[in-house]
Amino acid sequence: MAGGVPGSTQQVHGDVAPGFGRVADVFRQQLVRGRSIGAACAVERDGEVVVDLWGGQRDGQRGLPWERDTLVPVFSTTKGMASMVIAVAHSRGHLDLEERVATYWPEFAQQGKQDITVRQLLSHQAGLAALDEPIDDELLADADALAVVLARQAPLWEPGSRQGYHAVTLGFYEGELLRRVDPSGRTIGRAFAEDVAGPLGIEFHIGLPDDVDAAQLARFHGVHPARGLLHLGAAPRRLLLAFCNPRSLTNRAFMAIPIARHPERINDRDLLRREIASFGGVGNARGIARAFGELATGGRRLGLRPGTLAAFETPGVPPSGGRRDVVLHSDIPFTLGFARGFSGFPLGSDGRSYAMAGTGGSIGMADPTLGLGFSYTPNRMGFGSPTDPREVALRDALYRCLGGPPQDPTAAWAEPELVT
Repeated sequence: MAGGVPGSTQQVHGDVAPGFGRVADVFRQQLVRGRSIGAACAVERDGEVVVDLWGGQRDGQRGLPWERDTLVPVFSTTKGMASMVIAVAHSRGHLDLEERVATYWPEFAQQGKQDITVRQLLSHQAGLAALDEPIDDELLADADALAVVLARQAPLWEPGSRQGYHAVTLGFYEGELLRRVDPSGRTIGRAFAEDVAGPLGIEFHIGLPDDVDAAQLARFHGVHPARGLLHLGAAPRRLLLAFCNPRSLTNRAFMAIPIARHPERINDRDLLRREIASFGGVGNARGIARAFGELATGGRRLGLRPGTLAAFETPGVPPSGGRRDVVLHSDIPFTLGFARGFSGFPLGSDGRSYAMAGTGGSIGMADPTLGLGFSYTPNRMGFGSPTDPREVALRDALYRCLGGPPQDPTAAWAEPELVT
């Protein structure tokens, strides 16, 4: 399909394979009804592109259209892409998931962290969800100085006893761990470019290069607080209350660096140059879908070993104190940098599927049972927990096309209302 919706300024472009028209219908609805300013959605199945859609405006302030090659900040979806770098390192034998982090990074052993394993760190069980020392722009630019701060942080709970989403800190710890195990001491952004983006031929950056044209970048739009009040029911009440309490672990985890207070600062080019592996990635849905599709189909181009993929697909060991996440106040399970479905939140075909979603509404998902990679990348702040309702609607439409299980537990599978 190509072109736009009659009577609408929200142009939709791209193609879908036969049988996937429902995804295009839902994508078009969301733009026409103002649920998105601009967005893209892509699906790869068994290495073939079956959905490649984009539309709306890449910059709502200036009315600039979303183009085929538009790139957009994707917040925590970056964590899933960064985890692919760790997967490559694991497959190359550079690290062991059951080994202690301090084996590779001796200074990490301070403050009772000596027994934390790589698996615990990547699964948000290390107790390092917040930092006692503030992270400013100067520290972000100095990896060696940042490593000193990270190493002397004390766990906020006994490692392995709780799960608490490391919203900001995970990428910092992953980045330093990679520097320690990589034979060339590469940064996580450089390793991603060389080991993941290059072999897959995708446009995704952890650390935006200076040669990327500013005209290729979408502007991310936050929302006015008054509009946010209309969506108070979209997230758990305890989570919302915790966000509002500056002393809560939730607030401390998400506000570990100042940008969390001002989401639109993600448009700052100087910030995007930093290799912030928790939330600073910039890319497009097409590239994210290909990367997750690669994981779902064996990882041959990345040189991934079966044991690495099996570790991603197998549910992790739950914390001794229970699955409830003490930062997100939900039962969402994390394993090795990815999230899984849980009661009340279906994800993919079965328990082998995994994903990572971003605060702004984006997501990347791998479904190994169907050999499928799915992604959605909007440029308007969304609401909802654990993921954005817009992506749930698109993913639900996709699984209707595939004859798979419903993805939206609140919606009956009736024929969609089409926009004509």
